[in-house]
Amino acid sequence: MRKPRIGILTWRQGVRFAEPAYFRRLLAAGEQLGATVFLFSPQDVSFATKEVKGYIRTAKGWEARQFGWPDVVIDRFRYTPTQAFKDYVAFRKKQSFLYANNRLANKWKVHQVLWRDPAMHRWLPETISFSRAGLKEMIARHPQLYIKPSNGTGGRGILCMKRTQQGYRLLGRDSKRTKIESVQPNWQLAAGKVARWVNNGLFVIQQGLNLDLIPGRSIDMRLLIQKNEHGEWSITGQGMRIGGAKSATANLHGGGQAMRVRPFLERHFSAGQTDYILQECADLAKQTAATIEQHFGRMMELGLDIGIDVKGNVWLIEVNPKPGREIFRELGALDTYKQAIRRPLQYALYLAAAAREKEKLRAM
Repeated sequence: MRKPRIGILTWRQGVRFAEPAYFRRLLAAGEQLGATVFLFSPQDVSFATKEVKGYIRTAKGWEARQFGWPDVVIDRFRYTPTQAFKDYVAFRKKQSFLYANNRLANKWKVHQVLWRDPAMHRWLPETISFSRAGLKEMIARHPQLYIKPSNGTGGRGILCMKRTQQGYRLLGRDSKRTKIESVQPNWQLAAGKVARWVNNGLFVIQQGLNLDLIPGRSIDMRLLIQKNEHGEWSITGQGMRIGGAKSATANLHGGGQAMRVRPFLERHFSAGQTDYILQECADLAKQTAATIEQHFGRMMELGLDIGIDVKGNVWLIEVNPKPGREIFRELGALDTYKQAIRRPLQYALYLAAAAREKEKLRAM
Protein backbone atom coordinates (compact mmCIF):
# COMPACT_ATOMS: atom_id res chain seq x y z
CA MET A 1 0.00 0.00 0.00
CA ARG A 2 1.34 3.45 -0.89
CA LYS A 3 2.23 6.00 1.75
CA PRO A 4 -0.43 8.61 2.58
CA ARG A 5 0.16 11.85 0.66
CA ILE A 6 -0.07 15.12 2.59
CA GLY A 7 0.15 18.38 0.68
CA ILE A 8 1.10 21.66 2.38
CA LEU A 9 -0.58 24.59 0.65
CA THR A 10 1.56 27.73 0.87
CA TRP A 11 2.88 30.79 -0.95
CA ARG A 12 5.64 30.09 -3.45
CA GLN A 13 7.74 32.21 -5.77
CA GLY A 14 10.20 30.08 -7.67
CA VAL A 15 11.72 27.92 -4.93
CA ARG A 16 11.17 30.56 -2.24
CA PHE A 17 8.59 29.68 0.40
CA ALA A 18 6.95 31.64 3.20
CA GLU A 19 8.22 29.53 6.14
CA PRO A 20 11.22 27.54 4.85
CA ALA A 21 12.71 26.54 8.23
CA TYR A 22 9.36 25.30 9.57
CA PHE A 23 8.60 23.47 6.34
CA ARG A 24 11.95 21.66 6.37
CA ARG A 25 11.12 20.33 9.83
CA LEU A 26 7.56 19.50 8.83
CA LEU A 27 8.67 17.44 5.83
CA ALA A 28 11.28 15.62 7.93
CA ALA A 29 8.63 14.82 10.57
CA GLY A 30 6.32 13.53 7.82
CA GLU A 31 8.98 11.13 6.62
CA GLN A 32 9.42 9.80 10.18
CA LEU A 33 5.66 9.26 10.42
CA GLY A 34 5.61 7.25 7.18
CA ALA A 35 3.92 9.87 4.99
CA THR A 36 4.82 11.54 1.72
CA VAL A 37 4.70 15.30 2.43
CA PHE A 38 5.26 18.05 -0.14
CA LEU A 39 4.74 21.80 -0.54
CA PHE A 40 2.63 23.31 -3.30
CA SER A 41 0.87 26.52 -4.32
CA PRO A 42 -2.38 27.07 -6.23
CA GLN A 43 -0.53 27.44 -9.53
CA ASP A 44 0.96 23.94 -9.10
CA VAL A 45 -2.34 22.05 -9.33
CA SER A 46 -3.57 20.39 -12.55
CA PHE A 47 -7.28 19.63 -12.24
CA ALA A 48 -7.24 17.99 -15.70
CA THR A 49 -4.68 15.32 -14.81
CA LYS A 50 -5.37 15.23 -11.04
CA GLU A 51 -1.67 15.87 -10.40
CA VAL A 52 0.23 18.35 -8.26
CA LYS A 53 3.70 19.75 -8.81
CA GLY A 54 5.01 19.43 -5.27
CA TYR A 55 8.29 20.50 -3.72
CA ILE A 56 10.41 18.36 -1.44
CA ARG A 57 13.76 18.93 0.25
CA THR A 58 16.82 17.14 -1.15
CA ALA A 59 20.57 17.52 -0.65
CA LYS A 60 20.48 20.06 -3.50
CA GLY A 61 17.70 22.16 -1.93
CA TRP A 62 14.03 22.43 -2.90
CA GLU A 63 13.16 20.25 -5.90
CA ALA A 64 9.90 19.83 -7.81
CA ARG A 65 8.31 16.42 -8.38
CA GLN A 66 4.96 15.32 -9.82
CA PHE A 67 2.59 13.83 -7.26
CA GLY A 68 -0.84 12.29 -7.42
CA TRP A 69 -3.80 13.92 -5.65
CA PRO A 70 -3.00 14.43 -1.94
CA ASP A 71 -5.09 12.49 0.57
CA VAL A 72 -5.19 15.52 2.88
CA VAL A 73 -4.07 19.14 2.52
CA ILE A 74 -2.82 21.34 5.35
CA ASP A 75 -3.40 25.00 4.53
CA ARG A 76 -0.50 27.27 5.63
CA PHE A 77 -1.13 30.08 3.13
CA ARG A 78 -1.02 33.23 5.27
CA TYR A 79 -2.61 36.58 4.60
CA THR A 80 -0.69 39.16 2.57
CA PRO A 81 -2.21 42.19 0.77
CA THR A 82 -1.22 40.81 -2.66
CA GLN A 83 -2.71 39.35 -5.83
CA ALA A 84 -1.22 35.98 -4.85
CA PHE A 85 -3.46 35.94 -1.77
CA LYS A 86 -6.54 36.82 -3.86
CA ASP A 87 -5.67 33.93 -6.20
CA TYR A 88 -5.34 31.65 -3.18
CA VAL A 89 -8.80 32.68 -1.85
CA ALA A 90 -10.36 31.86 -5.24
CA PHE A 91 -8.52 28.54 -5.26
CA ARG A 92 -9.76 27.62 -1.77
CA LYS A 93 -13.36 28.22 -2.84
CA LYS A 94 -13.08 25.32 -5.29
CA GLN A 95 -13.04 22.84 -2.35
CA SER A 96 -11.01 20.37 -4.40
CA PHE A 97 -9.21 18.65 -1.54
CA LEU A 98 -9.86 17.15 1.87
CA TYR A 99 -8.50 20.00 4.01
CA ALA A 100 -7.30 19.53 7.58
CA ASN A 101 -8.24 23.16 8.32
CA ASN A 102 -10.77 25.65 7.03
CA ARG A 103 -10.11 29.36 6.54
CA LEU A 104 -10.91 31.80 9.32
CA ALA A 105 -12.48 35.22 8.73
CA ASN A 106 -10.95 38.57 9.71
CA LYS A 107 -10.63 39.71 13.33
CA TRP A 108 -13.94 41.57 13.40
CA LYS A 109 -15.97 38.64 12.04
CA VAL A 110 -14.20 36.22 14.38
CA HIS A 111 -15.05 38.47 17.33
CA GLN A 112 -18.69 38.56 16.24
CA VAL A 113 -18.81 34.76 16.04
CA LEU A 114 -17.24 34.39 19.49
CA TRP A 115 -19.51 37.04 21.03
CA ARG A 116 -22.62 35.22 19.80
CA ASP A 117 -21.66 32.34 22.12
CA PRO A 118 -22.58 33.33 25.72
CA ALA A 119 -19.99 30.84 27.02
CA MET A 120 -17.27 33.14 25.61
CA HIS A 121 -18.46 36.45 27.09
CA ARG A 122 -16.36 36.46 30.27
CA TRP A 123 -13.12 36.25 28.31
CA LEU A 124 -13.76 38.83 25.55
CA PRO A 125 -12.61 42.47 25.85
CA GLU A 126 -15.00 45.00 24.33
CA THR A 127 -14.29 45.17 20.59
CA ILE A 128 -15.94 47.22 17.82
CA SER A 129 -15.37 47.87 14.13
CA PHE A 130 -13.31 51.03 13.63
CA SER A 131 -14.99 54.39 13.15
CA ARG A 132 -13.96 57.84 14.36
CA ALA A 133 -17.16 58.12 16.45
CA GLY A 134 -16.56 54.66 17.89
CA LEU A 135 -12.99 55.60 18.78
CA LYS A 136 -14.22 58.63 20.75
CA GLU A 137 -16.82 56.57 22.63
CA MET A 138 -14.33 53.78 23.43
CA ILE A 139 -11.56 56.09 24.73
CA ALA A 140 -14.15 57.71 27.00
CA ARG A 141 -14.95 54.28 28.51
CA HIS A 142 -11.44 52.81 28.57
CA PRO A 143 -8.17 54.61 29.39
CA GLN A 144 -6.33 52.47 26.82
CA LEU A 145 -7.30 51.05 23.43
CA TYR A 146 -5.75 48.91 20.72
CA ILE A 147 -6.46 49.73 17.08
CA LYS A 148 -5.74 46.61 15.03
CA PRO A 149 -5.92 45.72 11.32
CA SER A 150 -8.69 43.17 10.68
CA ASN A 151 -6.17 41.15 8.69
CA GLY A 152 -2.52 40.78 9.58
CA THR A 153 -0.12 39.00 11.90
CA GLY A 154 3.11 39.51 13.79
CA GLY A 155 2.08 42.75 15.51
CA ARG A 156 2.19 44.76 12.28
CA GLY A 157 -0.13 47.75 12.05
CA ILE A 158 -1.25 47.64 15.71
CA LEU A 159 -1.56 51.02 17.45
CA CYS A 160 -2.01 51.53 21.21
CA MET A 161 -3.84 54.70 22.29
CA LYS A 162 -3.66 55.76 25.93
CA ARG A 163 -5.22 58.70 27.79
CA THR A 164 -2.62 60.56 29.86
CA GLN A 165 -2.36 63.89 31.69
CA GLN A 166 -0.39 65.22 28.70
CA GLY A 167 -3.06 64.17 26.17
CA TYR A 168 -3.10 60.97 24.13
CA ARG A 169 -0.07 58.71 23.85
CA LEU A 170 0.15 56.71 20.61
CA LEU A 171 2.50 53.74 20.36
CA GLY A 172 2.59 51.17 17.58
CA ARG A 173 4.38 49.29 14.82
CA ASP A 174 3.79 50.00 11.15
CA SER A 175 3.58 47.39 8.38
CA LYS A 176 7.39 46.98 8.50
CA ARG A 177 7.33 46.59 12.34
CA THR A 178 9.02 49.99 12.79
CA LYS A 179 8.14 51.53 16.18
CA ILE A 180 6.04 54.71 16.03
CA GLU A 181 5.53 56.85 19.15
CA SER A 182 4.00 60.29 19.77
CA VAL A 183 1.96 62.27 22.30
CA GLN A 184 -0.91 64.35 20.92
CA PRO A 185 -2.05 67.18 23.26
CA ASN A 186 -5.75 67.14 22.28
CA TRP A 187 -8.46 64.88 20.88
CA GLN A 188 -8.58 66.43 17.39
CA LEU A 189 -4.86 65.89 16.77
CA ALA A 190 -4.97 62.36 18.24
CA ALA A 191 -8.04 61.34 16.21
CA GLY A 192 -6.45 62.75 13.05
CA LYS A 193 -3.26 60.79 13.67
CA VAL A 194 -5.24 57.57 14.20
CA ALA A 195 -7.33 58.22 11.05
CA ARG A 196 -4.12 58.57 9.00
CA TRP A 197 -2.80 55.35 10.57
CA VAL A 198 -5.97 53.46 9.63
CA ASN A 199 -6.08 55.17 6.20
CA ASN A 200 -9.57 53.83 5.36
CA GLY A 201 -8.48 50.23 5.93
CA LEU A 202 -10.42 47.57 7.85
CA PHE A 203 -9.53 47.95 11.54
CA VAL A 204 -11.04 47.03 14.90
CA ILE A 205 -10.88 48.90 18.21
CA GLN A 206 -10.28 46.71 21.25
CA GLN A 207 -10.50 47.59 24.94
CA GLY A 208 -7.02 47.93 26.41
CA LEU A 209 -6.27 45.75 29.43
CA ASN A 210 -4.00 46.31 32.40
CA LEU A 211 -1.47 43.62 31.51
CA ASP A 212 1.51 45.44 33.07
CA LEU A 213 2.64 42.63 35.34
CA ILE A 214 6.06 44.12 34.55
CA PRO A 215 5.62 47.93 34.46
CA GLY A 216 6.08 49.40 31.00
CA ARG A 217 6.05 46.03 29.19
CA SER A 218 3.27 44.39 27.17
CA ILE A 219 2.83 40.81 28.33
CA ASP A 220 0.62 38.00 27.09
CA MET A 221 0.47 34.22 26.88
CA ARG A 222 0.68 32.32 23.58
CA LEU A 223 -1.20 29.04 23.94
CA LEU A 224 -1.18 26.40 21.21
CA ILE A 225 -4.14 24.02 21.01
CA GLN A 226 -4.04 21.32 18.31
CA LYS A 227 -5.90 18.24 17.17
CA ASN A 228 -4.01 15.05 18.07
CA GLU A 229 -3.69 11.68 16.32
CA HIS A 230 -7.17 10.73 17.60
CA GLY A 231 -8.80 13.84 16.14
CA GLU A 232 -9.31 15.42 19.57
CA TRP A 233 -8.38 18.93 20.73
CA SER A 234 -5.40 18.94 23.09
CA ILE A 235 -3.30 21.77 24.51
CA THR A 236 0.26 21.31 23.25
CA GLY A 237 1.88 24.04 25.32
CA GLN A 238 2.05 27.69 26.25
CA GLY A 239 4.59 30.40 26.98
CA MET A 240 4.62 33.97 28.23
CA ARG A 241 5.73 36.71 25.84
CA ILE A 242 7.26 39.85 27.33
CA GLY A 243 7.35 42.76 24.89
CA GLY A 244 10.34 45.02 24.47
CA ALA A 245 10.53 48.48 26.04
CA LYS A 246 8.04 50.90 24.46
CA SER A 247 6.41 48.14 22.42
CA ALA A 248 2.64 48.05 21.87
CA THR A 249 2.65 44.25 21.63
CA ALA A 250 4.43 41.25 23.10
CA ASN A 251 5.22 39.58 19.76
CA LEU A 252 8.57 37.81 19.61
CA HIS A 253 8.99 39.23 16.07
CA GLY A 254 8.98 42.70 17.57
CA GLY A 255 11.83 42.04 20.01
CA GLY A 256 9.90 40.31 22.78
CA GLN A 257 11.25 37.46 24.88
CA ALA A 258 9.72 34.16 25.98
CA MET A 259 9.39 32.88 29.55
CA ARG A 260 7.94 29.70 31.04
CA VAL A 261 4.40 30.22 32.26
CA ARG A 262 4.21 28.84 35.81
CA PRO A 263 7.46 30.38 37.14
CA PHE A 264 6.46 33.73 35.64
CA LEU A 265 2.93 33.69 37.07
CA GLU A 266 4.10 32.55 40.52
CA ARG A 267 6.25 35.68 40.74
CA HIS A 268 3.05 37.73 40.60
CA PHE A 269 0.33 35.47 42.04
CA SER A 270 0.04 32.77 44.70
CA ALA A 271 0.44 29.10 43.71
CA GLY A 272 -3.32 28.62 44.16
CA GLN A 273 -4.21 31.61 41.99
CA THR A 274 -1.71 30.43 39.37
CA ASP A 275 -3.49 27.04 39.28
CA TYR A 276 -6.79 28.85 38.80
CA ILE A 277 -5.38 31.06 36.00
CA LEU A 278 -3.95 28.06 34.15
CA GLN A 279 -7.24 26.16 34.40
CA GLU A 280 -9.10 29.24 33.16
CA CYS A 281 -6.71 29.46 30.17
CA ALA A 282 -7.33 25.78 29.39
CA ASP A 283 -11.11 26.26 29.60
CA LEU A 284 -10.84 29.34 27.37
CA ALA A 285 -8.78 27.46 24.77
CA LYS A 286 -11.13 24.48 24.55
CA GLN A 287 -14.26 26.63 24.40
CA THR A 288 -12.71 28.90 21.75
CA ALA A 289 -11.78 25.89 19.59
CA ALA A 290 -15.30 24.45 19.93
CA THR A 291 -17.01 27.77 19.11
CA ILE A 292 -14.72 28.52 16.15
CA GLU A 293 -15.11 25.03 14.71
CA GLN A 294 -18.88 25.04 15.11
CA HIS A 295 -19.11 28.13 12.90
CA PHE A 296 -16.18 27.85 10.47
CA GLY A 297 -15.96 24.07 10.12
CA ARG A 298 -13.04 21.74 10.71
CA MET A 299 -9.94 23.32 12.20
CA MET A 300 -6.59 21.73 13.02
CA GLU A 301 -4.77 24.11 15.36
CA LEU A 302 -5.22 27.55 16.90
CA GLY A 303 -2.70 29.89 18.49
CA LEU A 304 -4.41 31.96 21.17
CA ASP A 305 -3.01 35.24 22.49
CA ILE A 306 -4.26 35.41 26.07
CA GLY A 307 -4.00 38.42 28.36
CA ILE A 308 -3.68 38.01 32.13
CA ASP A 309 -4.37 41.27 33.89
CA VAL A 310 -2.89 42.46 37.18
CA LYS A 311 -5.85 40.97 39.08
CA GLY A 312 -5.41 37.55 37.48
CA ASN A 313 -8.36 37.83 35.10
CA VAL A 314 -7.98 35.96 31.80
CA TRP A 315 -8.83 37.58 28.43
CA LEU A 316 -8.81 36.36 24.84
CA ILE A 317 -6.91 38.95 22.79
CA GLU A 318 -6.60 37.20 19.44
CA VAL A 319 -7.04 33.90 17.59
CA ASN A 320 -4.49 32.79 14.97
CA PRO A 321 -5.53 29.82 12.77
CA LYS A 322 -2.04 29.37 11.28
CA PRO A 323 0.19 29.87 14.31
CA GLY A 324 3.94 29.71 14.68
CA ARG A 325 5.53 27.47 17.29
CA GLU A 326 8.92 29.11 17.70
CA ILE A 327 8.07 30.19 21.25
CA PHE A 328 8.76 26.61 22.39
CA ARG A 329 12.25 26.74 20.87
CA GLU A 330 12.84 30.07 22.57
CA LEU A 331 11.87 28.43 25.87
CA GLY A 332 14.16 25.45 25.27
CA ALA A 333 11.07 23.17 25.38
CA LEU A 334 12.29 21.06 22.47
CA ASP A 335 10.00 18.08 23.11
CA THR A 336 6.99 20.40 23.02
CA TYR A 337 8.37 22.05 19.88
CA LYS A 338 8.72 18.67 18.13
CA GLN A 339 5.21 17.69 19.19
CA ALA A 340 3.86 21.01 17.89
CA ILE A 341 5.36 20.16 14.47
CA ARG A 342 4.19 16.52 14.42
CA ARG A 343 0.60 17.04 15.53
CA PRO A 344 -0.74 18.61 12.29
CA LEU A 345 0.71 15.65 10.38
CA GLN A 346 -0.70 13.14 12.87
CA TYR A 347 -4.13 14.74 12.52
CA ALA A 348 -3.83 14.72 8.72
CA LEU A 349 -3.00 10.99 8.85
CA TYR A 350 -6.03 10.45 11.09
CA LEU A 351 -8.24 12.20 8.50
CA ALA A 352 -6.70 10.19 5.65
CA ALA A 353 -7.37 6.91 7.48
CA ALA A 354 -10.97 7.95 8.23
CA ALA A 355 -11.50 8.84 4.55
CA ARG A 356 -10.15 5.42 3.48
CA GLU A 357 -12.57 3.69 5.85
CA LYS A 358 -15.48 5.65 4.36
CA GLU A 359 -14.41 4.58 0.87
CA LYS A 360 -14.30 0.94 1.96
CA LEU A 361 -17.80 1.15 3.42
CA ARG A 362 -19.11 2.75 0.22
CA ALA A 363 -17.54 -0.03 -1.85
CA MET A 364 -19.18 -2.80 0.20
